[in-house]
Amino acid sequence: MLPTECNVEKVMDYDTLYRDFKWEIPEYYNFAFDVVDKWAQDRTKLALVSIHPDTEKSSYHTFFDLKRLSDRFANVLLDMGIKKGDRVLVILESIPQWYVVLLGMFKIGAIPMPGTVLLTSKDIKYRVNRAEASMVITDVDHVGRVERIAEDCPTLKHKMVVDKAVMDWLDYSDEMSKVEDDLDMSRVERTRSIDPMLLYFTSGTTGPPKMVLHTHSYPIGHEVTAKFALALTSCDLHWTISETGWAKAAWGKLFGQMIVGAAVIQWDMPGKFDPNGLLKAMVRYGVTTFCAPPTVYRMLIQQDLTKYNLKLRHCMSAGEPLNPEVIKVWKEIFGLDIYDFFGQTETVCVLSNYSFMPIKFGSVGKPTPGHDVRIVDDEGKEMPAGEEGNIAMYLGDNRPPGLLKEYWKDEEAMKKAFHHDFYFTGDRAYRDEDGYFWFVGRDDDVIKSSGYRIGPFEVESALMEHPSVAECAVVGAPDPDGIRGILVKAYIILTKDYEPSPELTKDIQDYVKKVTAPYKYPRMIEYVKELPKTISGKIKRKELREESSK
Repeated sequence: MLPTECNVEKVMDYDTLYRDFKWEIPEYYNFAFDVVDKWAQDRTKLALVSIHPDTEKSSYHTFFDLKRLSDRFANVLLDMGIKKGDRVLVILESIPQWYVVLLGMFKIGAIPMPGTVLLTSKDIKYRVNRAEASMVITDVDHVGRVERIAEDCPTLKHKMVVDKAVMDWLDYSDEMSKVEDDLDMSRVERTRSIDPMLLYFTSGTTGPPKMVLHTHSYPIGHEVTAKFALALTSCDLHWTISETGWAKAAWGKLFGQMIVGAAVIQWDMPGKFDPNGLLKAMVRYGVTTFCAPPTVYRMLIQQDLTKYNLKLRHCMSAGEPLNPEVIKVWKEIFGLDIYDFFGQTETVCVLSNYSFMPIKFGSVGKPTPGHDVRIVDDEGKEMPAGEEGNIAMYLGDNRPPGLLKEYWKDEEAMKKAFHHDFYFTGDRAYRDEDGYFWFVGRDDDVIKSSGYRIGPFEVESALMEHPSVAECAVVGAPDPDGIRGILVKAYIILTKDYEPSPELTKDIQDYVKKVTAPYKYPRMIEYVKELPKTISGKIKRKELREESSK
């Protein structure tokens, strides 16, 4: 059942590929019917490998299994009265039921709202009430969090638990046992490609989470993510490290992978992240392509990687820019480059490095086919090569399918993001003479010091090359002497072999001066045990800025 080796098609001419690419978006489209159920015609084709917490046991699901189970779950929803357009909050670990419930909802046009398992009762209440959700699906570990706020959620009518019977909750297994395997299509209203399909809440790095609404055309956009950024084939076993509650799961665990027919592997990994367990599982199950955020790669390179005979052929990173030092170490051990790429909850992959093109380490690459990405000023005027500006996507009359339909119920956010015929990502970068994009940072994170604009990522990348630095975050902080206004300040977590000292601080500062422009070095360094992060793992620089301003 596991994939066998495939010949990987090599696309050699980026310019021709980009120029000739055209989107094909049908009037009616439904990912579950048009992709999963079509692959299911081959009843043996592997779709999903689910690893149990101990990594020794696992379960396998073919596309046919997912078709049959999602048909049944669609019947469950229909019998309950869930209909097209209803919102459902889904809080599940990386288990097969996550796929079943999402695919079942897609089939009837209900709108899943994936949520991280780290959501608190307050977070759940905010999401249910903001989206006027009618149902919550979760596991027994999260029942209590829902119960604490259920009475304060007037639209919440149904609560389902997937793994254990709970009083006053619908039991997933019991409900699935009551319905037929096949879905009666006369009960299902067809979905147009422009109909709402999926609702994500942003990670909230700069304010309350926004509701990102995608349509049924959204999976079509991820064909580009899978084919070009991830370089997947129908014979790959792909592993993206992501919790199911974030859009990265849509990027790396669902849409593009299944469109090209690749199998997906996931690990139900409660508790603390286990880098050695991950590496052992990659060897045991024969993972061929791998994508993880920089935080995971930074943890992996701290291990003895020489012990692991991986079968990887292609590696990617996304979520935050990848530090060049990590890329260097991974290449030395495995002989593989890590291909960085860029996108958001609001989009699919829109900038990427490609296996058929040279990498410029530290760059997020070039625009993916079907996306007109530019560096522009606030009025949409394109900036010359080498000059920093906004990362923005030109829309014109050709809105790409992977772009959000809207920030639902948020006119202010819509006006800020959509103007002058562009979608503004809120990120800053510059483009070099060869057309490669170089990430600077979120617009709110850029540091303005002594007349210079300094992107935190470049300073963080330089810091990460120093052997004492395990993790870091850079922000602007007020000059205590009142001379320079704002200074560059670094919060640093040290590796286990180092202790804070004035000598170490000077050594780190001198190192940064050597590897980047001297004015960018951190004049202030604070050693910490941990960094504030969102529940998706992104650094909350806003909190650090506020702390530095006290």
